[in-house]
Amino acid sequence: MSKKHPLSALERFQIIQPFLEDEISLPKIANHYGYHLSTLKRWIKKYREQGLSGLDRKMRADKGKRQQITEELEQLAEALILNKPPISLAAIHRKISKVAKTKGQIVPSYRVIWDIAQKIDPALVVLAHQGSKSYNQEYELVFRREASAPNEIWQADHTPLDIVLLDEKGDARKPWLTTIIDDYSRGISGYYLSFDAPCSINTALALRQAIWKKVNPTWQICGIPQIFYTDNGSDFKSKHIEQVAADLKIQLKNSIPGKPQGRGRIERFFLTVSQLLLMNLPGYTPPKTPFPDATMTLEEFVPLFEHFLIHEYHQRIHSEIRVAPIKRWIGEGFLPQLPESLEQLDLLLLTVVKPRKVRRDGIHFQNFRYIEPTLAAYVGEAVHIRYDPRDLAEIRVYHGNSFLCRAVCQELADQTVSLKEVIRARQQRKRELRKTIAERKSLMDTILQQPKSRTSPKSEKLSNTQETPQKKHNLKLYQND
Repeated sequence: MSKKHPLSALERFQIIQPFLEDEISLPKIANHYGYHLSTLKRWIKKYREQGLSGLDRKMRADKGKRQQITEELEQLAEALILNKPPISLAAIHRKISKVAKTKGQIVPSYRVIWDIAQKIDPALVVLAHQGSKSYNQEYELVFRREASAPNEIWQADHTPLDIVLLDEKGDARKPWLTTIIDDYSRGISGYYLSFDAPCSINTALALRQAIWKKVNPTWQICGIPQIFYTDNGSDFKSKHIEQVAADLKIQLKNSIPGKPQGRGRIERFFLTVSQLLLMNLPGYTPPKTPFPDATMTLEEFVPLFEHFLIHEYHQRIHSEIRVAPIKRWIGEGFLPQLPESLEQLDLLLLTVVKPRKVRRDGIHFQNFRYIEPTLAAYVGEAVHIRYDPRDLAEIRVYHGNSFLCRAVCQELADQTVSLKEVIRARQQRKRELRKTIAERKSLMDTILQQPKSRTSPKSEKLSNTQETPQKKHNLKLYQND
């Protein structure tokens, strides 16, 4: 955490809150935030004795009183402080002292220059030193729309978790967490954990869990949201997600590029997961620290994460809304809107729509051929197919808006092959072919660059004679000549 600007009493309390309420060890909190243990102990002591007011910074008795300095020198000091690139206060003090001596004025102390720097508006300093983008992200007024009911607004985002787990190959990797949060209750409606980078299918799997009823009866959050609010990631703006939103009548809203402040609630949840769950697990890895030895697999981590989500995060009082997320979502008996069936939901979320044309030998897709007797009556017709990227053995075929049939690829009928596996196999095949080409080229170069074999002068002369074309006469000669 940056120590550039003084922390407020509430910010100090939020840092020590995990220790006060959840018995997280102080060394872990100190290591995470970069504060000394003595500082955190002093804050805890003041909070227990005086409450939140004890964490306020005390005003100096001489606050607002400054040693004598002319207005001209003060303005010069402010100009130097706002200079880009920034200059150290010590260098500024030396420059001001030199000017004061030249003008025969009292030389101000370093404390006076420091005091001038402290009184300058931090927003002005950020704008002068870091530019408009940094200023907008930190200080520009942001309109945060407040949801007035459950499922009115859902937010979604991805983050790599600060923990290393063992993947299927036994390598230590950080998993990606895709989370969907209900804006009104701060409850989590769905999530998806994977080692794969964020993509539209991961978002679809998280949405599937978020929308449908949960197996665990204590996790009641479900239903179709009115608004789905995300950032501008390609996975959130994919045609697949747009199609799903249109089918389920969900409004898609994206945050303004470069201005992610409106998504602060889901960012706060990620921080809560790090502070209250990951800190206590083996493999915890704060940013910019080397990977420790991974001892837990993703399959072992998922139940721990879900238990924390359902039995701790959803049940504890949220400091902003002053009620437990699950209680606020349920309210006085909220009834969510649900799809007609899980099969219909799967059809929308877990399949991708592509236009195709029926050929005489079936439908061609991803270099595979899909056949079904029903297609014989639709040769030459334009159709739409839906497919599951996780299994290309079967596709669903639609003519117009009507379901036509399920077509099967005979090569894949007895196995489950995902689109990723197909792409990976193609890439491997290309690598093998390129390797063969490189080997043949190397062999060719070796042969062509071999030194010529030694030959006798007579044969060499004969060879030269044969290689040099004889001059043709313009006159016709007799054979005896």
